[in-house]
Amino acid sequence: MKHTRYRLLLLIASLVAGLDQFSKWLVVQNLHLHEARPLVPGFFDLVYVRNKGAAFGMLADSGFRVPFLLTTTLIAVIFLVWFYRQYRCDQVLARWAVSLVLGGAVGNLVDRVRYGEVVDFLDVHWHQYHWPAFNIADTAICVGVGLLLLAQWREGRRQQSAAPCSDRK
Repeated sequence: MKHTRYRLLLLIASLVAGLDQFSKWLVVQNLHLHEARPLVPGFFDLVYVRNKGAAFGMLADSGFRVPFLLTTTLIAVIFLVWFYRQYRCDQVLARWAVSLVLGGAVGNLVDRVRYGEVVDFLDVHWHQYHWPAFNIADTAICVGVGLLLLAQWREGRRQQSAAPCSDRK
């Protein structure tokens, strides 16, 4: 097993998790819980909220949420490392995508271990209609999943075009 294969994974995931944790630290140090500071009035605020649950606050009131979310995140981290290993070295987009998802998962995992909940601070809204607050880890996960879908689509197209002409319909 070559360790160089995992350099990209470790570099990107570490950068994402580090940036996520640093940004959350800045928010916790400079805002009061539930404080909001408009950055683009009527559209984008910097806020300080905590999410006890999973995506969109699911499981927030469940007694088993912390052990469940910690366990599922640890399983996801193991799966992502395994998944990353399945890609060829020339599948750079897919490797980047998995690295982003892993970094986001680790960033939110650190919060769950430290606080039992996740610090969120990015609030996108249209006047009174708010998208649930999120953070850099959440953003990395969403971008990573989107890139992974794109990479899978591109790989399917590449395999289709590499098929002999007699196999095409």
